[in-house]
Amino acid sequence: MTNVKSDFNSFSRRTFLAGCSTCAIASAAVHAASSLSTLTRDELIPNVKTKVRIVYSHSNPETPIWPNIGYDFEARKKELTRQLQDACPEIEFLPVTIQSEEQVKQLLENDRDIDGYVCFILGLGEGLVSPRTILDSGRPVVLADDLYGGTGRFLGEYGRAYRNGLKVVGISSSNIRDVADAARCFAAMKKLKHSKILDFTLREKDRLWGNAKIEDFENLYGTKIEVLKADVLNEAYNHANQEQAQAWAKQWIRKARKVVEPSEEEIIKSAAMYLALQNLLRKHGAQAVAIDCLGLFYSQNMFAYPCLGFFQLNNDGLIGACESDLFSTITMLIMNYLIEKPGYISDPVIDVSKNQIIYAHCVAMTKVHGSKGKSNPYDIRDHSEDRKGAAIRSLMPLGEMTTTLIFRPDKKIVVMHRGKTVENIDEDKACRTKLAVELDGDIQKLLKGWDHGWHRVTFYGDHQRIVEQFAALNGIEVIREA
Repeated sequence: MTNVKSDFNSFSRRTFLAGCSTCAIASAAVHAASSLSTLTRDELIPNVKTKVRIVYSHSNPETPIWPNIGYDFEARKKELTRQLQDACPEIEFLPVTIQSEEQVKQLLENDRDIDGYVCFILGLGEGLVSPRTILDSGRPVVLADDLYGGTGRFLGEYGRAYRNGLKVVGISSSNIRDVADAARCFAAMKKLKHSKILDFTLREKDRLWGNAKIEDFENLYGTKIEVLKADVLNEAYNHANQEQAQAWAKQWIRKARKVVEPSEEEIIKSAAMYLALQNLLRKHGAQAVAIDCLGLFYSQNMFAYPCLGFFQLNNDGLIGACESDLFSTITMLIMNYLIEKPGYISDPVIDVSKNQIIYAHCVAMTKVHGSKGKSNPYDIRDHSEDRKGAAIRSLMPLGEMTTTLIFRPDKKIVVMHRGKTVENIDEDKACRTKLAVELDGDIQKLLKGWDHGWHRVTFYGDHQRIVEQFAALNGIEVIREA
């Protein structure tokens, strides 16, 4: 009996100690998960104040005019200024009324730190000073008609400026938010000038993916491109916190609908890569990262795919871009600043029999409406081409309009089409995420005119107008593919 009791006590002690050990590990995991190292949008997005000059022009209210004799222009100017400031708190609006051509020239001479102009034509008649000199200056201008006030002059000036290819957006609307939306393009442009993209590649600076030229990005947008080698990425990967990597892996697995091929060890490697990207973005003060993932992985110069890390960055309001495609990267960054939504890079496949485009890739976000929006389901799969690593199959919302585009600074164009999401295709061929969209337009035109690179970037929502406005203010041609 004594031996039996002794064995029982020994067993109980071992069980108790093992249980304590398990509890300690579980507690550590819970603690790590509750304090995950997360990189937020607010941490890295440039905190710069945009200055926009509001220029009011109107006629003498003591004479017969539009809107009418005796009209209170001063009250109207105060009202418009207040409405714009309320709608765009991130912008500092500086109002002025132009009363002579000499004043306009002096204004342009002094406005060296102004990021853009909103020109309101408030009334027609005697004493009106045209904003034409400002339009012709080459500065970006939002030209606005205050309805029933400046309509005749607005129509003539905007039509002339548009035909001459000036950097102008015309707004003729009773809703001040239409003017505010266009003015937000100035804030996006200011952020781009203070932004940086990290590009990890084996390529030299003069032989980047798609023949992209660094100077094109800097000259058009002011955005810096920093080209880095694989050893910088690998050093950050090797120094990633393993407890944090395990915690991130467990969270991704827990939130996934299912994990198909990858082992937990493989997902932990992906999490370590994500932590490396966090640290590199912080260290270099960058908002976006592009990696030549296929080239580096196939050549054994990278040891974990960045797909899950990109998925997390894009969900959190930053930019992770595949294959060192800087054109897609700048597209994602521009739209991030314009609409605060992530983009989905893809290799589109066209199915004319269904009037569909299938956007296929192994990286996709799950918060299609922005970092504060809902998450859609996802599966964790291996990477399609080589059946290795860990990637994402995102099952994105259906029945919604999307805008798909690519900005090409080398050609000073943006190429764009739209469609409605209809299916998340489950097909073993090609990349893991396959979002099918029914095209809004002529699919044969799309098929015949696809000559601006294979990749496109898809954003949920109809964003044609804001893209066109941003393009106009930057002197970029808009090509509607369909």
